[in-house]
Amino acid sequence: MDRQLKQKKPKRTISILSHWTLRYFLILCIGFTIIVAGALYWIRTTSIEKSLKTAELLGLEIADHVTSENNMLRVPPDLDRLVTKREKLFNTDHYFCVMILDNNNQLIFSQPKMEQKDVHYRLSDDYREPRNNKYAGVTVNISEGDQTLGKVWVMQSKQSITFGPETIWLVALILGGLILCGWFTIYLLSNKLSRPIRQVAYAAEQIRGGNYEVSLDLNTREREINELVNSFRDMATRLQQLEEWRTLSLAGVSHELKTPVTSIKGLVMAVRDDVVSPQEGKEFLDIALKESERMERMVADLLDYNAMAAGSVAVRKERTDLKLLVGEIIYQWKIAYEDKMPEVQLHAPPITFFTMGDALRIQQIIVNLLNNALHATAPEQKAVFDIYLRAEEQMLYVEVKDNGTGIAAEDQPKIFERFYRGELKKRRNRGLGLGLTYSRLLAHEQGGELTLVSSSPEGSMFRLSLPRWTATQEAMNTEKAYGAAVKV
Repeated sequence: MDRQLKQKKPKRTISILSHWTLRYFLILCIGFTIIVAGALYWIRTTSIEKSLKTAELLGLEIADHVTSENNMLRVPPDLDRLVTKREKLFNTDHYFCVMILDNNNQLIFSQPKMEQKDVHYRLSDDYREPRNNKYAGVTVNISEGDQTLGKVWVMQSKQSITFGPETIWLVALILGGLILCGWFTIYLLSNKLSRPIRQVAYAAEQIRGGNYEVSLDLNTREREINELVNSFRDMATRLQQLEEWRTLSLAGVSHELKTPVTSIKGLVMAVRDDVVSPQEGKEFLDIALKESERMERMVADLLDYNAMAAGSVAVRKERTDLKLLVGEIIYQWKIAYEDKMPEVQLHAPPITFFTMGDALRIQQIIVNLLNNALHATAPEQKAVFDIYLRAEEQMLYVEVKDNGTGIAAEDQPKIFERFYRGELKKRRNRGLGLGLTYSRLLAHEQGGELTLVSSSPEGSMFRLSLPRWTATQEAMNTEKAYGAAVKV
């Protein structure tokens, strides 16, 4: 239980500039260190090989100057001067020495001067190699004919023939300079790349706090950064528009729902308090009933839209006789509005109109179009509607044409937006402005589309397109085809 109550400690965060600069700096240090170590090893190996070859040449020259008499080695008196002159070719230290040994490994000549016991300290017990691996040496045989009379040893420390402290300091300075230059370059690049990101992060913080009026005046040469900044700027603008739209929509919905509630309350209170006569009280109750029905429709529209937007409305796809379905819808709708005596004509060619869709959802769309058309008809004008059915190879079309007052040009691009209602419609009847939005969503769910074809003061025409049924779809769909009247 205690483990469940313990909260994970938040990870310590650092700025993107510090994060990447520090890591690039470590990578630079490791990379340059490896490069320098490899270079020093290669320089050391190459220097030792070259120095040993030079030492071998010196040994050959000394062996040429040594003579023999009765198989005994004789060292010329000017050999010291020769060796001293040749030492200038070497980066010598106190360990550099030249030794001449006979076949019994007895010291004949040395420079600097040493005794026989010093030879033991410098050479191994078998006199074949240096005793200490920190030193290097070469040996050249002194021969006369096929007989070896002795050998010349030229020895020096490996450190003196590779690089000394001055070289190491120079390499360290160069390495440090390269690392600092690399770090400074990476710092400048990281700072340049992180600056727009920091500004975007600050702008995001402002938006989270409710301030949508952010300014991002950045124009870099990097395409990806520009795309990020431009997308974020557009997103901020869109969020601001959505917030303003949400505020206005909420105010509109609240107003539209509050109006019938207030009206019902006033009417009922008037009847309860006997402010009106019994006959007027009945009329008041009828008005209150109509207002409650309007409010019920608005709430139903809002619930239907929310359900569709959340994806919780099931839309079936089955073979449906569209001509028969539209005829049933017209018949039932005319009965519901018999008091207004609307005239609805169905125009369809003598062919079959089978579609793959949901009969109930198609009915909702067409009924909503007919209701909107009836509301758009002027009070003194007779409502005359024409419904046209057309068929193409892949699609079927239902076109609803009315003789109403039409939709204003400035309102036409927005009529399918949720909660949008034109000024004329606001004055004539109350609603939430969700009918066309919901109808278009239903059309999309069935693979179709709902569009405004035309609108003028003489009337408007809406077009519903639905996919046409094919034998292949019938094989994939096992549900029963529509064949009965649809109840309202």
